[in-house]
Amino acid sequence: MKELVEVIAKALVDHPEEVMVTEKAEGKNLILELHVAPSDMGKVIGKQGRIAKAIRSVVKAASSKDNRKVDVEIV
Repeated sequence: MKELVEVIAKALVDHPEEVMVTEKAEGKNLILELHVAPSDMGKVIGKQGRIAKAIRSVVKAASSKDNRKVDVEIV
């Protein structure tokens, strides 16, 4: 999951070298924290959060195979 979020985020931003994804496991839940450059924050979130919602939807679909809940937080 970490690699999936990283690839999507790097394709969206102007500074792909500053994209970093960290994982935090809490039981069956997995939290992925996406860190980007402050100037790229708007590109990852999108208008009215549409891009962030799309990223979360893709990750949720991919995580359904593993039978775990994965949350994506943009930090």
